[in-house]
Amino acid sequence: MSAVSDRLPVFPWDKLEPYKKTAAAHPDGIVDLSVGTPVDPVPELIQKALVDAADSPGYPTVWGTPALRGAITGWLERRLGARGITHRHVLPVVGSKELVAWLPTQLGLGPGDKVAHPRLAYPTYEVGARLARAGYEVYDDPRDLDPENLRLLWLNSPSNPTGRVLTKRELTDIVAWARAHDVLVFSDECYLELGWEADPVSVLHPDVNGGSFDGIVAVHSLSKRSNLAGYRAAFAAGDPEVLGPLLQIRKHGGMMTSAPTQAAVVAALGDDAHVREQRERYAARREALRSALLAHGFRIEHSEASLYLWATRDESCWTTVADLADRGILVAPGDFYGEAGARHVRVAFTATDERVRAAVSRLTA
Repeated sequence: MSAVSDRLPVFPWDKLEPYKKTAAAHPDGIVDLSVGTPVDPVPELIQKALVDAADSPGYPTVWGTPALRGAITGWLERRLGARGITHRHVLPVVGSKELVAWLPTQLGLGPGDKVAHPRLAYPTYEVGARLARAGYEVYDDPRDLDPENLRLLWLNSPSNPTGRVLTKRELTDIVAWARAHDVLVFSDECYLELGWEADPVSVLHPDVNGGSFDGIVAVHSLSKRSNLAGYRAAFAAGDPEVLGPLLQIRKHGGMMTSAPTQAAVVAALGDDAHVREQRERYAARREALRSALLAHGFRIEHSEASLYLWATRDESCWTTVADLADRGILVAPGDFYGEAGARHVRVAFTATDERVRAAVSRLTA
């Protein structure tokens, strides 16, 4: 067992525990803005779909019900502008983190192969490479990478942690470069419906991929847009020559989404009203926290999308974390996401309205 665990870095969130204790000691309680976990209720129509499917004694299928696959393809066409999407182009997964962590292993990558991800990035991209014993490297522009032995290229737009959005032109050029060098592209688009100062575009859009899904897969999650983090509901969509073998592997591994969750996803993808309502909540919290951080001397960089504000006072991220913890506010240090984040913090606006008001009051006092 240790041979596997020894490949992994120290779990970064453990380092935050002392600051969490400090923040929790505030007389008015902690305002936890460190983790982007939903706090608002699961929409009633989704809860109802889950309950209605609760009597599900049999095993679910890894590929999902036809209704689930149809809901995914319909959403991809309606929301992302994808064309020519069939059931062969989609694969339900048990939350997007599971896919990210185990994708290099399931693709058969190993020593000598390389995985690339953004310089500032979700740590699980690196973890996935480590689990497979593959190499990993970071980039500012993936087109500057050496493509030799580069087997998997992760894109992340909108970005976690920075909220940066890649333009349609950038995506188009990156996809063309990857195809020219026979590099598989996985695009993490889990925050795509949360654009504030930009309109994020998917690699599945025909303007980006030229009407072909060859060599590209997009990853989407319902955790943020529908408050379903507790349901573990996500899916991949794109090249069937990639997803087909993954489906077979996942069948052998029993990596299946529960039947009630599948029914809940059908309801969630078929309704846009709850997404608009949740966006409005997040937009108000974002504006309140953004204004308060600016008034407190922070500079906000990127942050045109996602659920985070990428903030700096041009000091060590841990100095910032400590200062805010003294005010009862917990944020994530930027170096959790790479050395380039050492002078930034990531501030999530997923707290309740009451807790956001508390944070604003403390920052502007």
